[in-house]
Amino acid sequence: MKNICVVGVGYVGLVTAACFADLGNRVTALDVDEKRVENLKKGIMPIYEPGLDELVKRNVNAGRVTFTTSYAEALQGAEYAFIAVGTPSGADGSADLQYVAAAAKSIAENMSAPLIIINKSTVPIGTGDWVADIVRGAKKNGADFAVVSCPEFLREGSAISDFMNPHRTVIGSMDKDAANKVAQLHLPLRAPIVITDLRTAEMIKYASNAFLATKISFINELADLCEAVGADVKEVSAGMGYDARIGRHFLDAGLGWGGSCFPKDVEALAFMAKEKGLNPRILNNVMDVNYERRKVAVQRVAEMLGGLQGKTIGLLGLAFKPNTDDMRDAPSIDIAAELLKQGAKARGYDPVAMKVAKPILPAVEMFANAYDMAKGCDALMVVTEWNEFKQLDLIKIKSLLKTPVLYDGRNIYDPHTLKEMGFNYRSIGR
Repeated sequence: MKNICVVGVGYVGLVTAACFADLGNRVTALDVDEKRVENLKKGIMPIYEPGLDELVKRNVNAGRVTFTTSYAEALQGAEYAFIAVGTPSGADGSADLQYVAAAAKSIAENMSAPLIIINKSTVPIGTGDWVADIVRGAKKNGADFAVVSCPEFLREGSAISDFMNPHRTVIGSMDKDAANKVAQLHLPLRAPIVITDLRTAEMIKYASNAFLATKISFINELADLCEAVGADVKEVSAGMGYDARIGRHFLDAGLGWGGSCFPKDVEALAFMAKEKGLNPRILNNVMDVNYERRKVAVQRVAEMLGGLQGKTIGLLGLAFKPNTDDMRDAPSIDIAAELLKQGAKARGYDPVAMKVAKPILPAVEMFANAYDMAKGCDALMVVTEWNEFKQLDLIKIKSLLKTPVLYDGRNIYDPHTLKEMGFNYRSIGR
């Protein structure tokens, strides 16, 4: 059993704390947000993630994980301190590191024994060295420390499985002993461990996310060509995916990527390249292709309806992906804005994200279920591929719509079936 402190109980921090506790460690999770910590003590989760509620409560009841706002309390007896705070995009595309700096300074001021400080947040190249400088300048005693980079590779909606069954664990440090201790901490996960230097570990995280985002933008661009030449992008993706050099994952044409990772990580990597005098042409185009998908989707619906002025459009799904309530950079936000801009009214329904979405989309009328939302709509748009939508009673949906127009932005339905049912149906790349 190891004593671990996790700073930040957002998405990454809370999953990290709960999973390490479930592996038998003693974990103290810290956050400066008093309300969030109080809610966690009451068993109220700040995010929706399948299985997280049960995992946290089980380990709280077992006494393996506790929550606090006190650095002194969190670091008491800690051998490892994970920094898992937010690094949002700044106005210029750079990563905002104010929360990382605050965490590093507070750790330094409250540590009283040797400590391994581990950057779990996605941070620009060189941040590990910068964190070491902050700690060195702020610590109040002679306690030794080392800084290690151990980036997370968690997907929202499957984060617990991703933590417990990782493809690899990446560890970067200039201190071999510290790197080996962090490797030992991850041995129960039985995954390949890559040990390298700090900056290389930080780059691996950015490079991985940027490459996955590139695959999505590539297949989306290819989808337009498939439509133009009469090919089926779903079959193209399947055929490509059988090639082990390419792989099937992240080759689903749709409305593009969003969320907390891909947008800010691709943008931050491009920003770093520009700062070094380089021209990140691929990264810039990856972002351009992605955001164009949202406007193109609205334009397709406008074509199907002969214009959007005065029309009512229902959005099936609001979260950026299924199995999460995360609305960060969700395609629904841009789609709703474009619909309203063109004179349409927008409605929305999401199985999980309604509470989070309401303040973000105040002009979108929210409904309790898909059928209530569909009643009287001129068209529906599938925005998020929730399993619930795959099982809708489409005959009932058709009877509720003013006109049977359905734009499938996630290719979840069979085109022939929908057309036989009498829908004016359009999907992406088919």
